[in-house]
Amino acid sequence: MKMNQECIDYVGSEILPRYASFDKAHQNDHVDRVIQESLRLAQYYEVNPDMVYVIAAYHDVGLVEGRERHHLVSGSLLQADQKLRNWFSEEEIQLMKEAVEDHRASNKHEPRSIYGKIVSEADRVIDAETTFRRTVQYGLSHYPEMIPEEHYLRFRDHLITKYGEGGYLKLWIPQSDNAERLQEIRGILKNEVQLRNIFMKLFAAENAVK
Repeated sequence: MKMNQECIDYVGSEILPRYASFDKAHQNDHVDRVIQESLRLAQYYEVNPDMVYVIAAYHDVGLVEGRERHHLVSGSLLQADQKLRNWFSEEEIQLMKEAVEDHRASNKHEPRSIYGKIVSEADRVIDAETTFRRTVQYGLSHYPEMIPEEHYLRFRDHLITKYGEGGYLKLWIPQSDNAERLQEIRGILKNEVQLRNIFMKLFAAENAVK
C-alpha cells in the first residue's frame, strides 16, 4: 500500500502529538491503534490509503474542546487545515470531514461513506481488557470526586449501555474481528461477580500508577 510520505510526516509531527494531552483512554497508543486497524481494513476496499490515514489521525483531536461534540470539532479542525490541501482536493477533504464526524459510536446514523465505516470500526478496537481498562481510565480522569463504588456503577452501566445486548454500538466492516470480541465482552457483562473482580483489579492498578 503506497502512501504519501510527505503527508505522513506532516501528520506525525503536527497532528498526532496533540493526543499526548488527552485523557489516558485517548492518548497516542489509542490513535496509533486506530490508524493501524484502519489501514488494515482499508486493504479490503478501493479507497485512498492517505485519506484513511488522515481520517484516523484526526478522529479524536476535537477532544481538545471536550467529549460531547468532539467528533464534530475533529471534523472542523480537519477541514480547516490548509496544509492538507497540498495533497487532497476539496471534495476529498469534505469526505474526510464527514468520515471523522461519523466515527462516534453513539451516532444514530450509519456512516455516510466507506471511509466513515472504516474509522468507526477501527475506533471500536473491541478487546475486552483494553475496553475495560479504558473505561476505568476515563472514569478516573473525568470523575475524580467519585468513591470506588460510584466508579464501579458508572463502569458497569456504561459498558452495558454501549456493548450489552441491544447496546448502541454498531459494527460496519465484516473483515473486522470485533464481532467475536463483542460476544466475549457480553459474556462477561452477564457475570456480575466476574465484572466486579475485573473492575477492582483495574481500578487498583490505575490508582497505583498515578
